[in-house]
Amino acid sequence: MTAILTGGFADPAVQSAQAFRALLEAMARPGRIHAVAGAAPPAPLSVAAGVALLTLTDSTTPVYLAGAADCDGLRGWIAFHTGAPLVGAGLAQFAVGTWADLLPVTRFRIGEPAWPDRSATLIVETDRLEPQGARLTGPGIATEARLTLPETAAFQANRALFPLGFDVILTCGDRLAALPRSTRVEDI
Repeated sequence: MTAILTGGFADPAVQSAQAFRALLEAMARPGRIHAVAGAAPPAPLSVAAGVALLTLTDSTTPVYLAGAADCDGLRGWIAFHTGAPLVGAGLAQFAVGTWADLLPVTRFRIGEPAWPDRSATLIVETDRLEPQGARLTGPGIATEARLTLPETAAFQANRALFPLGFDVILTCGDRLAALPRSTRVEDI
Protein backbone atom coordinates (compact mmCIF):
# COMPACT_ATOMS: atom_id res chain seq x y z
CA MET A 1 0.00 0.00 0.00
CA THR A 2 2.82 2.44 0.82
CA ALA A 3 4.24 2.14 -2.72
CA ILE A 4 0.91 3.34 -4.09
CA LEU A 5 1.01 6.48 -1.96
CA THR A 6 4.59 7.40 -2.85
CA GLY A 7 6.33 8.05 -6.13
CA GLY A 8 4.40 11.12 -7.24
CA PHE A 9 5.79 14.61 -7.71
CA ALA A 10 7.20 16.02 -4.43
CA ASP A 11 6.57 19.58 -5.69
CA PRO A 12 3.68 19.09 -8.15
CA ALA A 13 3.43 22.68 -9.40
CA VAL A 14 7.10 22.97 -10.34
CA GLN A 15 7.78 19.37 -11.38
CA SER A 16 4.68 19.02 -13.53
CA ALA A 17 5.52 22.30 -15.29
CA GLN A 18 9.08 21.08 -15.97
CA ALA A 19 7.81 17.72 -17.17
CA PHE A 20 5.15 19.31 -19.39
CA ARG A 21 7.84 21.51 -20.96
CA ALA A 22 10.02 18.45 -21.67
CA LEU A 23 7.07 16.58 -23.21
CA LEU A 24 6.11 19.62 -25.28
CA GLU A 25 9.69 19.97 -26.52
CA ALA A 26 9.84 16.26 -27.33
CA MET A 27 6.66 16.47 -29.44
CA ALA A 28 7.80 19.68 -31.13
CA ARG A 29 11.23 18.24 -31.97
CA PRO A 30 10.74 14.58 -32.86
CA GLY A 31 13.72 12.35 -32.15
CA ARG A 32 15.31 14.64 -29.58
CA ILE A 33 15.85 12.85 -26.26
CA HIS A 34 14.98 14.59 -22.99
CA ALA A 35 15.82 13.63 -19.41
CA VAL A 36 12.97 13.95 -16.90
CA ALA A 37 12.67 13.40 -13.16
CA GLY A 38 10.24 13.46 -10.29
CA ALA A 39 8.28 10.22 -10.54
CA ALA A 40 9.01 6.88 -8.91
CA PRO A 41 6.25 4.60 -10.20
CA PRO A 42 6.03 0.94 -9.24
CA ALA A 43 7.79 -1.63 -11.43
CA PRO A 44 7.74 -2.26 -14.29
CA LEU A 45 7.17 1.40 -15.22
CA SER A 46 10.16 3.65 -15.87
CA VAL A 47 10.66 7.10 -14.37
CA ALA A 48 9.98 8.71 -17.77
CA ALA A 49 6.73 6.80 -18.31
CA GLY A 50 5.65 7.70 -14.77
CA VAL A 51 6.43 11.37 -15.40
CA ALA A 52 4.38 11.27 -18.62
CA LEU A 53 1.39 9.73 -16.82
CA LEU A 54 1.58 12.17 -13.89
CA THR A 55 1.78 15.11 -16.29
CA LEU A 56 -0.69 14.16 -19.02
CA THR A 57 -3.46 12.21 -17.29
CA ASP A 58 -6.18 13.00 -14.80
CA SER A 59 -9.62 11.72 -13.85
CA THR A 60 -10.94 12.49 -17.35
CA THR A 61 -8.17 10.73 -19.27
CA PRO A 62 -8.76 7.03 -20.08
CA VAL A 63 -5.60 4.91 -19.80
CA TYR A 64 -4.89 1.40 -21.07
CA LEU A 65 -2.20 -0.71 -19.41
CA ALA A 66 -0.68 -3.44 -21.60
CA GLY A 67 1.23 -6.57 -20.63
CA ALA A 68 3.30 -6.38 -17.46
CA ALA A 69 2.21 -2.75 -16.93
CA ASP A 70 -1.27 -4.07 -16.12
CA CYS A 71 -0.51 -4.94 -12.51
CA ASP A 72 -2.11 -4.15 -9.16
CA GLY A 73 0.73 -1.86 -8.02
CA LEU A 74 0.56 0.32 -11.11
CA ARG A 75 -3.25 0.33 -11.16
CA GLY A 76 -3.28 1.60 -7.57
CA TRP A 77 -0.51 4.14 -8.23
CA ILE A 78 -2.40 5.63 -11.18
CA ALA A 79 -5.68 5.67 -9.25
CA PHE A 80 -4.09 7.49 -6.31
CA HIS A 81 -1.88 9.97 -8.20
CA THR A 82 -3.96 10.83 -11.27
CA GLY A 83 -7.39 9.26 -10.87
CA ALA A 84 -7.28 8.24 -14.54
CA PRO A 85 -9.85 5.57 -15.41
CA LEU A 86 -8.41 2.32 -16.75
CA VAL A 87 -10.10 1.17 -19.96
CA GLY A 88 -9.74 -1.22 -22.88
CA ALA A 89 -7.39 -0.45 -25.76
CA GLY A 90 -10.05 0.92 -28.10
CA LEU A 91 -11.19 3.57 -25.61
CA ALA A 92 -7.80 4.77 -24.38
CA GLN A 93 -6.37 8.25 -24.81
CA PHE A 94 -3.07 6.93 -23.44
CA ALA A 95 -1.75 3.38 -23.64
CA VAL A 96 1.31 2.21 -21.70
CA GLY A 97 3.49 -0.84 -22.26
CA THR A 98 6.30 -2.31 -24.30
CA TRP A 99 5.95 -2.29 -28.08
CA ALA A 100 5.31 -6.05 -28.12
CA ASP A 101 2.56 -5.67 -25.51
CA LEU A 102 0.89 -2.81 -27.40
CA LEU A 103 0.69 -4.74 -30.69
CA PRO A 104 -1.34 -4.64 -32.80
CA VAL A 105 -1.26 -0.85 -32.70
CA THR A 106 -4.14 -0.69 -35.17
CA ARG A 107 -6.52 -1.27 -32.24
CA PHE A 108 -5.86 2.21 -30.85
CA ARG A 109 -7.87 5.29 -31.75
CA ILE A 110 -6.55 7.35 -34.67
CA GLY A 111 -9.09 10.18 -34.48
CA GLU A 112 -11.81 11.07 -36.94
CA PRO A 113 -11.65 13.32 -40.01
CA ALA A 114 -13.51 16.10 -38.17
CA TRP A 115 -11.65 15.41 -34.89
CA PRO A 116 -8.12 14.11 -35.56
CA ASP A 117 -7.15 15.03 -32.00
CA ARG A 118 -9.38 12.26 -30.66
CA SER A 119 -6.61 9.74 -31.02
CA ALA A 120 -4.42 7.75 -28.67
CA THR A 121 -0.92 8.49 -27.49
CA LEU A 122 1.17 5.39 -26.92
CA ILE A 123 3.75 5.52 -24.11
CA VAL A 124 6.17 2.84 -25.24
CA GLU A 125 8.67 1.45 -22.74
CA THR A 126 11.94 0.56 -24.49
CA ASP A 127 15.19 -1.10 -23.45
CA ARG A 128 17.20 1.40 -25.49
CA LEU A 129 16.65 5.00 -26.54
CA GLU A 130 19.52 6.43 -28.57
CA PRO A 131 19.94 9.08 -31.31
CA GLN A 132 20.75 6.45 -33.92
CA GLY A 133 18.83 4.08 -36.15
CA ALA A 134 15.78 5.11 -38.15
CA ARG A 135 15.91 8.39 -40.06
CA LEU A 136 13.24 10.92 -39.06
CA THR A 137 12.17 13.94 -41.12
CA GLY A 138 9.22 16.29 -41.06
CA PRO A 139 7.84 19.13 -38.94
CA GLY A 140 10.13 20.16 -36.08
CA ILE A 141 13.23 18.54 -37.61
CA ALA A 142 15.66 20.90 -39.36
CA THR A 143 17.22 18.30 -41.67
CA GLU A 144 16.96 14.87 -40.11
CA ALA A 145 17.08 13.11 -36.75
CA ARG A 146 17.91 9.53 -35.83
CA LEU A 147 16.20 7.44 -33.18
CA THR A 148 16.11 3.81 -32.09
CA LEU A 149 12.64 2.48 -32.84
CA PRO A 150 11.13 -0.93 -32.12
CA GLU A 151 10.22 -1.14 -35.84
CA THR A 152 9.61 1.23 -38.73
CA ALA A 153 6.72 -0.27 -40.72
CA ALA A 154 4.02 0.61 -38.16
CA PHE A 155 5.28 4.20 -37.94
CA GLN A 156 5.31 4.49 -41.75
CA ALA A 157 1.74 3.16 -41.92
CA ASN A 158 0.72 5.57 -39.17
CA ARG A 159 2.25 8.53 -41.07
CA ALA A 160 0.26 7.54 -44.18
CA LEU A 161 -2.94 8.17 -42.19
CA PHE A 162 -2.02 11.81 -41.42
CA PRO A 163 -3.77 13.95 -40.19
CA LEU A 164 -5.21 10.90 -38.44
CA GLY A 165 -3.02 8.47 -36.51
CA PHE A 166 -1.60 7.94 -33.05
CA ASP A 167 1.31 9.75 -31.41
CA VAL A 168 4.11 8.01 -29.51
CA ILE A 169 6.23 8.84 -26.48
CA LEU A 170 9.20 6.47 -26.22
CA THR A 171 10.58 6.02 -22.71
CA CYS A 172 13.69 4.40 -21.28
CA GLY A 173 14.75 4.94 -17.67
CA ASP A 174 14.61 8.69 -17.07
CA ARG A 175 14.67 9.64 -20.77
CA LEU A 176 11.95 10.16 -23.33
CA ALA A 177 11.53 11.12 -26.97
CA ALA A 178 8.40 11.62 -29.06
CA LEU A 179 7.28 10.57 -32.49
CA PRO A 180 4.19 12.52 -33.58
CA ARG A 181 2.07 11.12 -36.41
CA SER A 182 3.41 13.84 -38.74
CA THR A 183 6.97 12.43 -38.64
CA ARG A 184 8.29 10.53 -41.66
CA VAL A 185 10.28 7.41 -40.72
CA GLU A 186 12.78 5.64 -42.97
CA ASP A 187 14.89 2.52 -42.46
CA ILE A 188 18.62 3.12 -42.65
